[in-house]
Amino acid sequence: MKLLLLGATGGVGSHLLRQALAAGHDVTVLVRDEAALDDADDARVLVGDATSVDDVAEAVVGQDAVLNAVGSRRVRHPVEVEVGEALLPAMQASGVRRLVVCSAFGVGDSEGDASALQKIFFHTVLGKVYEAKEAADAQVRASGLDWTLVYPTRLVDDPATGDVVASEHLADGASTQVTRADVARFMLAQLGDDTWLRRTAVLTGA
Repeated sequence: MKLLLLGATGGVGSHLLRQALAAGHDVTVLVRDEAALDDADDARVLVGDATSVDDVAEAVVGQDAVLNAVGSRRVRHPVEVEVGEALLPAMQASGVRRLVVCSAFGVGDSEGDASALQKIFFHTVLGKVYEAKEAADAQVRASGLDWTLVYPTRLVDDPATGDVVASEHLADGASTQVTRADVARFMLAQLGDDTWLRRTAVLTGA
């Protein structure tokens, strides 16, 4: 499958890149700094900006699906909405329908499943980022594309377990963390599975 990966230099994105290449996919990555990529020898690398309409439009052409793992590294200047404004029209124009996005637990309705301390953190330290993610996710839902939104709980760098729980709501007593590698594995699996098509999956460790 021909895949466009955004956010390939990030925590989840770097796992997506390695796993997608290992699975034999034809992967294109759009990055600002090619030197920041790990294990990208077999990928098509386009140097550009995921918020640029022209750069994204070029990258989308000819793809079968898009994996968006972009995350804001500057909490005061989140980019999720700008990425969506570039990506969604490009996908619509090119006829690329499948989109899997890594968002965050605590965004939108999933906030209702968060603890009191988590809610305080989401609204203070991550306030602008979460507002941007919520707006960007609303864009995705309204796009008419074949989307899946993935809401991982606290991301950790432990080795993949291969065992995660995906649900519409985080159950009482459920784990509150999940590995980045497992999130990447779940996102890739959605390319061949319609279970979470046009749905939001809260993802956590088993």
